[in-house]
Amino acid sequence: MTRPGTRLNTALVHGRPVGDNTTGAVNPPIYNSSTYAFPSVASMPRYDYARSGNPTREFLETQIAGLEHGERGFAFASGLAAIHAVLSIFRPGDRIVVGDNIYGGTFSLLHEHFARWGVEVTPVDTQDPIALRAALAGLDAGEDTVARPAAAVYFETLTNPLLQVNDVAAIARAAHEFGALAIVDNTFVTPYLQQPLDLGADIVIHSATKYLAGHSDVIAGLVVTAAGTWRGQSLADSLYFAQNRLGGVLAPAECDAVRRGIQTLALRIERQQENALKIGQYLLGSPYVKTVHYPGLPGGHGEPNVARRGLRGFGGVLSFEVVERLDPADVLDHLELFRLAVSLGAVESLAELPAVMTHFELPREERLRVGITDELVRLSIGVEDVRDLIEDLEQAFQFAASAAALRQGEESFHAVH
Repeated sequence: MTRPGTRLNTALVHGRPVGDNTTGAVNPPIYNSSTYAFPSVASMPRYDYARSGNPTREFLETQIAGLEHGERGFAFASGLAAIHAVLSIFRPGDRIVVGDNIYGGTFSLLHEHFARWGVEVTPVDTQDPIALRAALAGLDAGEDTVARPAAAVYFETLTNPLLQVNDVAAIARAAHEFGALAIVDNTFVTPYLQQPLDLGADIVIHSATKYLAGHSDVIAGLVVTAAGTWRGQSLADSLYFAQNRLGGVLAPAECDAVRRGIQTLALRIERQQENALKIGQYLLGSPYVKTVHYPGLPGGHGEPNVARRGLRGFGGVLSFEVVERLDPADVLDHLELFRLAVSLGAVESLAELPAVMTHFELPREERLRVGITDELVRLSIGVEDVRDLIEDLEQAFQFAASAAALRQGEESFHAVH
């Protein structure tokens, strides 16, 4: 078992075992049993039915709670199942302030599901402290009260897909000032690069499908709660009730797959963000690219002091807009090494068009309002040789440029750039 005070890289490898392994096996066992025997009718065993608890799941839940410096962890069957469980703790009439640049699936869950049950959603630019405070207080631009104070603010550490940097500590302080919870989706960052609970957040969510599992072979979601109470009930108790009664638990084999992925998180994410920075620099100098979104680049989103406040890096996702007359579909359809696929954080590099793939749920007007244009391409950078990735992008750009020249009857697209 990992001893107290162990450093992060060691904790990633060893975790915090359940402690029932008497065989000497290096890895914890996978318990596939759906039910457990009672010693007697009057007994209250730790495990009785796998939905309520499973030793393999408990290992992963304890591990992520330790990595995020939280009170308790919970493993779910997907990232959206984890988000659903967190949002289910709210009641009809509760109002949640939500960052205006979030994952499309989260947007849909809020607006197409929870809104039907009376949960109100107030979008806000979480990088604007004045707008955030007004939204938390329930004020409009004229400072007239239009709603009850918010019950929570929900935001992403790095926004998807524009990679804007949110100041977790500042947002959490504002939320607590108005008696609201601070809920952070930490998927793009992972506990390797930031631990939001240390900065004042109350709940941290991960789509563990992404960096934590890291190999595009498992769907999973994780939640960690900070110590504390809300409405007289522990956040951990509220989340356990949602996990147990809604039943979206992560199966034992998938728990073990996430555990195994976490062991190599440090190695993978270091290579991924090293590659991402080099690709971002290449894109900045490309005549085919209009804008690059990656906070590690000069002039990236957020002031450097904010970007580094609690962040130990910027991850392996970036996005860019192609220049006018270039069709982003021509670029994406002719990539050879990058896979045209949604998701992110895996060892292989992926590319996608948010407008029609990951963020199709957002109405076009809403997408454009927050900066997700039809020309925006998102890349999830893997661990390949970065030279091969850059060469792949270059040949796809050249194809797209030639296609644009043919469409427009130009002798050479390059001549105008």
